[in-house]
Amino acid sequence: MTRCVLTDAQWAIIEPFCLGKATDPGQTGRDPRLFVEAVLWIVRTGAQWRELPGEFGNWNSVFKRFRRWVKADAFYSIFRALTVDADFEYAMIDGSIVKVHRSGQGAKGGPQSQAIGRSRGGITTKILALTDALGNLVDFRLLPGQAHDLRAVPELIEELAADHLLADRAFDADWLRANLDERDIAPVIPPKSNRRFPAEFDTDTYKWRHLIENYFGKIKENRGIAMRSCKTDKSFQAFISLAATFLQLK
Repeated sequence: MTRCVLTDAQWAIIEPFCLGKATDPGQTGRDPRLFVEAVLWIVRTGAQWRELPGEFGNWNSVFKRFRRWVKADAFYSIFRALTVDADFEYAMIDGSIVKVHRSGQGAKGGPQSQAIGRSRGGITTKILALTDALGNLVDFRLLPGQAHDLRAVPELIEELAADHLLADRAFDADWLRANLDERDIAPVIPPKSNRRFPAEFDTDTYKWRHLIENYFGKIKENRGIAMRSCKTDKSFQAFISLAATFLQLK
C-alpha cells in the first residue's frame, strides 16, 4: 500500500473546503480524502500522472478531477483559507527559480502566458512568495524565470497590513519604499550599492529573513515543485498551494 500522509486531524481541517461535499449542489465526489492523497503523491514524487499507483484509482479519472479543481481554484482557496491567522508582526518577500521540465512546456498561448521564460538557469519559472513572521507562506505569484521580482510585488502586497516588510536589496526601489511608508509598514530592505544616499534599515530584524529562504527549501523537497512539469501555471499554482497547505498543517 502506498504511504498516505494526511492524518485524521489534518483532514478534518481540509475537508470543509473541498469540492463535491454532500451539502454541495451537483454530484457528490467519491472519497475526496483519497483524491487529495493522490494529488499529494504526485506533488511529492514529481511523477507523471500515468505512474499514479492503482490504489488511488484510475489515473486519468484522478487527473480529470484534478483539472476540475484547478479550474475552480479549489487548491488555492484551501491554502488561502488557512492563512487567515498569519502573524504579521513583520512579513517577508522573496523570489526563487525552479526549472521547467520538457514535459511542462508546449501549452497553448506560448510559455510567457504560463509563467515560463528563459533565465540563466535555462527554461524556468519564478515563485514570488510572501511569508509571515513565522516563515509560513501567506501568498505567492508565478512569473517567467527572467522577470524581475518587483514585477508582481504590487499585487502581492496589495492587502498587506504588517509592521515591517523584510526583503533583500533586489527590492530596493523608491516606489516600493514610498508605498510602504504610506501604509505605515517599515521597509527592512538593504540599499543597493549604487545608492548615493542609501536608506538605513534595521540589521537585527533583517536577520530573520532567513526564514523565507528556509521555506523555499522545505517546499522544494516536493519534487513536483523543485522541477516543474505542469504545462499550465494554474496547475503549478495548485501544486504549490497543496504543498503549502500540508506544510501549514504539520
